[in-house]
Amino acid sequence: MDNNSNNIRIEFDEANNQSLAFVNDVNVGECEFTVENGNKWYITHTGVRPEYGGQGIAKMLVLRVIEEARKKSARIVPICSYAQKMMLDKEEYKDVLY
Repeated sequence: MDNNSNNIRIEFDEANNQSLAFVNDVNVGECEFTVENGNKWYITHTGVRPEYGGQGIAKMLVLRVIEEARKKSARIVPICSYAQKMMLDKEEYKDVLY
């Protein structure tokens, strides 16, 4: 993950099925997912404000959802194009893909 930018903080908001990115306490991005049967997570949207693009924030957001899914033995179905590009056909994510 690229951490050379301004204090990027990634939080997992389990109650609202999302991870959130903050730069200096300003929300600059999110990765949203829906849950089916408790253990099937559909990543439906990943977005970062354009002025914060190119810093690896979208990847950090998806990685946080993957980390939490692994903790809960959940499986992920990447629906959004970013999550698909990041996860499909990658060995390091096969354990968590549905």
